[in-house]
Amino acid sequence: MLETLHISNYALIDNIDITFSPGLNIITGETGAGKSIMLGALSLLLGARADMKSVRNSDRKTVVEAVFSIGEYPALRNFCDENDIEWDDARCILRREIAPAGRSRAFVNDSPVPLAKLEAVAVQLIDIHSQHQNQLLSRPEFQLKVIDTLAGNESALTTYRSLFNSFRDALRKLKIAKAKIERTREDEEFTRFQLEQLDELDIHPGEQEELERERDVMTNLTDLKSSLYDALQALGDGQHNALSLVEETIAACDSLDSLLDEDDKIPERLEAVKVELGDIAETLAAIDNNLAADPAELEAIESRLQEIYSLQSKHKVDTVEELIDIRERLRERLDALDNSDTTIAMLEKEARRALALAKESAAEISARRKEAAARFSNELTALATPLGMKNLRMEVAVNPADISATGTDHVEFMFAFNKNQPLMPVAGIASGGEISRLMLCLKAIIAGHMSLPTIIFDEVDTGVSGDVAARIGAMMQRMGSSIQVITITHLPQVAARGNSHYKVFKQDDEDSTHTAVVELSAEERIAEIALMLSGNASDPAARATAKVLLDEQH
Repeated sequence: MLETLHISNYALIDNIDITFSPGLNIITGETGAGKSIMLGALSLLLGARADMKSVRNSDRKTVVEAVFSIGEYPALRNFCDENDIEWDDARCILRREIAPAGRSRAFVNDSPVPLAKLEAVAVQLIDIHSQHQNQLLSRPEFQLKVIDTLAGNESALTTYRSLFNSFRDALRKLKIAKAKIERTREDEEFTRFQLEQLDELDIHPGEQEELERERDVMTNLTDLKSSLYDALQALGDGQHNALSLVEETIAACDSLDSLLDEDDKIPERLEAVKVELGDIAETLAAIDNNLAADPAELEAIESRLQEIYSLQSKHKVDTVEELIDIRERLRERLDALDNSDTTIAMLEKEARRALALAKESAAEISARRKEAAARFSNELTALATPLGMKNLRMEVAVNPADISATGTDHVEFMFAFNKNQPLMPVAGIASGGEISRLMLCLKAIIAGHMSLPTIIFDEVDTGVSGDVAARIGAMMQRMGSSIQVITITHLPQVAARGNSHYKVFKQDDEDSTHTAVVELSAEERIAEIALMLSGNASDPAARATAKVLLDEQH
């Protein structure tokens, strides 16, 4: 439940701290005193947009902080753990700050969080129901959510959505495959022509580089032959060549035995050099003998390269390896086309299987919805009839619909408020007061099915009086036995039902007007309810009636 609420520097509120109680909490006050301002501040914790016009003093930050006692709350704890938000087993603290410059910051248990995460936590802790939310009653998505809540479909819907997503993915794969096959079929002739060209070329990795090297060698044959000649002359063929010089060195060293150290092995090393130089000379001579200009061979190399270059240009690539990749993709595309019937049949089978599983899950959900719809119709009629709607009839239609993310049902609330009136959708046939009372009854029914600790009603009892007002108060009091209820009201019959009573009022100082809140004592409650009854807190008859109302409820 909501334990405490702190608001500072917001609209007419300078600084207030309210401690709420379990059960039914009543908030009263004159119109314009600031009751809705409090809700506006609280809505900041639910993700409402921060309006700088609501900042009272532009030199200070605005702060709204709510402390909730939570006890065992596994869903909220899991959310905090998954989002690295500090967890406290006893309390959850929500805070929103608006800096003077307009920058907004959000906190959960003093951990800074994005506004969306603050909202995600807040909606699990509190529900603010104001009159403008009554329009929800006519919305199909809200009606479906109510029935699913009463049916306990949360876990089943999670399973179903997974199956529905699998079905949707299977359909998407089937659609993509059909489109791809159709495109390939349209281009089949051209694709086969392209593949034939590449197959005829019969290229292999590295071929282009090898051909270009051979072409360069043959193109520069004269220069290469000249270089080989010079090398062979220097090694052994020339008048003063390396081999003859080494031999002269060996001969000279033969007469130097007395000077040479045996460990240096000069003669042996010179012989090794002679052998190595001879070997090199033989290798270069062999290259020279094999290097002969063959115009036909050069022409063949040039022709082969032109074929490769031509296909590279056609396919807008630069390497043989890229051409090979294109060749394999074309082959795969045509193979897929040749096997398209098998592929489509397999994907259609997968889609049918996924659809069957999703429909099976949806059927279970639908059955629970129909059971919950019947119960809900009876409960809502029983609760709402005493609230000034004696001729009310209500039916929840659960009709088949195309499969979607919510199942295979179309849920619609149908009402009749007068005798002999056909059942019709609520929009357009119900007054604002009737819709307000229906929503109150609806919240009373679903309160026991939700783990929501706190619900706030903002003048949902507007437009009723007398016995109906008393019945609304009794309904709120019963709701307060299972969850915390905070209601803003102008009805003394409702105010008398509260476990705690708070009054919102304005007070002036020398400079400005402030909104203040005070919890009323037993004697102050008598005066406040008397004021609500007669407009005069001192009226003896009104005070007596106020005492009776309070005594009846406690």
